[in-house]
Parts: sequence; structure tokens; C-alpha cells
Amino acid sequence: MNEGWLDIAEVAQWAGLAPSALRFYEKKGLIASAGRNGLRRTYHPDVLERLELITCAREAGFSVAEIDRFLAARPGDPDLRARMADRAADLDEQIGRLTRLRDSLRHAAVCDHEPIVKCPDFKQALGNGRARP
Repeated sequence: MNEGWLDIAEVAQWAGLAPSALRFYEKKGLIASAGRNGLRRTYHPDVLERLELITCAREAGFSVAEIDRFLAARPGDPDLRARMADRAADLDEQIGRLTRLRDSLRHAAVCDHEPIVKCPDFKQALGNGRARP
């Protein structure tokens, strides 16, 4: 047994995931265990970096199947590259909406307008002040 390996509990703690999530990712082929220490799975420390990528992709809305394709991506996969570009554009739109929401909430926290949701500055920060088609 290599002393540098981490057992499943350590990986789960570091990654902020349940051990069942690690077993699921392993079953789906997203990560691989390095072996066992008794009954416990062990992992090479590099798995933490891979789990960060998986977690980030999951938070961005990628499915497990998409993450699997992404982790195996090569420069010559035009379909996957197009999907990545589309997803990046989607994230840009989501970031814009969330930024407007954050700004409107910051304004609402100090606004004296009755009711707050009718405040022109609140509506502008939220993006409701723009012209509609």
C-alpha cells in the first residue's frame, strides 16, 4: 500500500462530497480508485483535482455523461467543442442575470421606496427597466 494514497473518507472530506458520490463517480468511470486498504477504497491524491473539475462542471449544469465526454475530450472532437462553446455562452447569460439580481438585492437592502419592487433603481438593477419588444 502506497502511503501517499487517500482513503475514501479523506477524499470525501477534502472534496466536500459524500462517499456515495465518489462510488457513483467511480461506477460511471469519472474517477478510479487506486485499490483498497482493507475494505476501504483508496485514491491517488490527483483524484482531488479531477473531483474539483467534476464538481465545477456539475455546478455549471453539465450532466455526468457530458462530463465523461469532456474529461476524454481531444482537440479533434468538433461536436464536443461546439457544446462547450454553447455552454460557455449559456453561463455568460446566467452570470449576467445573477449579477443583475445581486445588484438589485444590494439596492433593495438600503432602499426606502414603497414598495421596494416598484423602485425604479431596483427595477433598473434587476434589468426590468430596459425596453421590452
